[in-house]
Amino acid sequence: MNDTKPNDDRTAKTGKAKTNAEQTAEQAAERSDAERKEGGEQLQAEIARLKEELSREHEIYLRSLADFDNFRRRVERERATVAQTGKREMFLSLLEVMDDFERALDHIDEEPASVLAGLRAIYRRLEDVLEAQGVIPFESVGQPFDPALHEAVGSVESDEQEPGAVLDELSRGYRWGEELLRPARVRVTR
Repeated sequence: MNDTKPNDDRTAKTGKAKTNAEQTAEQAAERSDAERKEGGEQLQAEIARLKEELSREHEIYLRSLADFDNFRRRVERERATVAQTGKREMFLSLLEVMDDFERALDHIDEEPASVLAGLRAIYRRLEDVLEAQGVIPFESVGQPFDPALHEAVGSVESDEQEPGAVLDELSRGYRWGEELLRPARVRVTR
C-alpha cells in the first residue's frame, strides 16, 4: 500500500505540473498574439510609409515626364522657327536676284536672241523654284493701296486710276503661303 501513496502524490504533482505547463503555454500564446499584433501594426505602418514614398516617387516621375515632353515640344518649335527664319532670309535674297533679272530683261533689247532666251529660261527656272516653295507674287497695279501689302514710295497725279489706287509697281510683292514675304513697292495715285 505504500506503493499507492507515492503514485497518488506523483499524479497530483503531474496534474499540477500540467496546469503550470498549460498556463505557461497560454501565456506564451498570449505574448505571441500580442507580439504578432504589434508586429502586424509595425508592418502596416511600414507598408503605409512605403506606399506614400512610392506615390511621391511616381509624382516626381510624372512631372519629369511632363517636363521632358514640354522641352521636346519647345525644341521642335524653336527648330521650326529657326528653319523658317533661314528660309525667309534666303527667299528675300533670291527675290532681290529676281528683281535684277526683271530689270535686265526689260533693258536687253540689243542682245542676241540666244542670250535673251537663256536669261528668260534662267528667270523662269528661278520663278519655278520659288513657286515650288510656296513663294508667289501678287498683283498690285489697279488695286486699292493696302499698307499691309504695299510700300508706297511715291504718289503721282493721274486720271487713269482713282485716288488711292496703285498706279505701278517698282518691285513686286510676294507671299509665302499665307504670310506676306515682301510688300510690293508701289506708286499711288492722288
